[in-house]
Amino acid sequence: MKVEAVDAFYLAMPDIEDIGDGSQDMLLIRVRADGLTGWGECEASPLVSIASLVCPMSHGACRPVLDSVIGQPLNEPADIHRIVTQVRARSADLLQADHALSGVEIALWDLLGRKEHAPIHELLGFARPFPKTAYASVLFGETAQETLNKAKQIRGEGFNAAKFGWGSFGRGSVREDEQQVEAAREGLGDDATLLIDAGTVWHDDVEAAIARLDVLKECGVAWLEEPFVSSALRAYRDLAALASPVLLAGGEGSHNHLMAENMIDHAGLGVVQIDAGRVGGIGDSFLVARYADGKGVQFVNHTFTSHLALSASLQGYAGLETHALAEYPVESRPLARDLTDGRITVDEGGHLTVPTAPGLGVTPRIDVIQQYMRDVEIKVSGKLLYRTPDPLG
Repeated sequence: MKVEAVDAFYLAMPDIEDIGDGSQDMLLIRVRADGLTGWGECEASPLVSIASLVCPMSHGACRPVLDSVIGQPLNEPADIHRIVTQVRARSADLLQADHALSGVEIALWDLLGRKEHAPIHELLGFARPFPKTAYASVLFGETAQETLNKAKQIRGEGFNAAKFGWGSFGRGSVREDEQQVEAAREGLGDDATLLIDAGTVWHDDVEAAIARLDVLKECGVAWLEEPFVSSALRAYRDLAALASPVLLAGGEGSHNHLMAENMIDHAGLGVVQIDAGRVGGIGDSFLVARYADGKGVQFVNHTFTSHLALSASLQGYAGLETHALAEYPVESRPLARDLTDGRITVDEGGHLTVPTAPGLGVTPRIDVIQQYMRDVEIKVSGKLLYRTPDPLG
């Protein structure tokens, strides 16, 4: 079969807040071939990603992403790798290309899985998926008391692990941050896994991160996520030398598997986190997972949006038994929460199971797409390059 159409849907909540919550909007991708449909989701700004799909060519290495996708054969996993390689070569100078490509690539895997009546992890060569311990992923509260309440609620819902991040953490005094971490630990209890996400707040300021290490160690925090931007390899390495037993986690900002592998090799990471909606898709996630496994670094998915994205983020390491943690968003907006028919649930023991139905195992609901769809039209010199597609078409 050949890729006949690629449609992009800009979905968003009515109002977008200036907080670290990526579930407020999304770019949903639909790919069609031979009467079949596959879906994917980008973890990226929807409008600029749409532009990268359809923009006029600037030169030979700056072409619209869809020029390398439409009309391409799609019959086996090698075809997806070939399409990805072609996009990256022909859109090398289009810096949004990898983010937009991620959603397209995920949709290609979903479509191929439906064609083969197989889950994506099976097409990747995994004999079986292993359960993952779900960690509830939430933002810090506005106050330590609010964080304490969130932690108690999470534990009451059966989670044995949780991650608190963003909010005011790292932006105020050291003592304020200490109180937030202490509240999270108190609410979860001493036997639960506690993770902290700094959201790149210190950029490359190692001293600012060092000032918070004592409370992380005292509260038994398993990892500190993204203290710095992904490219600050020296800062990561310097902090890692002082942080033990707290591990450093990073990698969600990687746009391809090579960037993530560089972090594994040179940043002193104990945990690498990959977002399939940013890194180029499921194939690159799989490559990073295999590389991390060989280097003794823990691989964990990154996701904070819909269960379509959650399923995509799990596929690349579904069959790696010793990489057993999985990010599980619990504060998603209605757009992300309601998007799919079916959800990936957490059992009474705090574990989730990767879907085993064909493709991603979950499907977007057309009525939800219609409810949150933004009307967009892109023209250049009077020529229509993009118009919001009909979800029923």
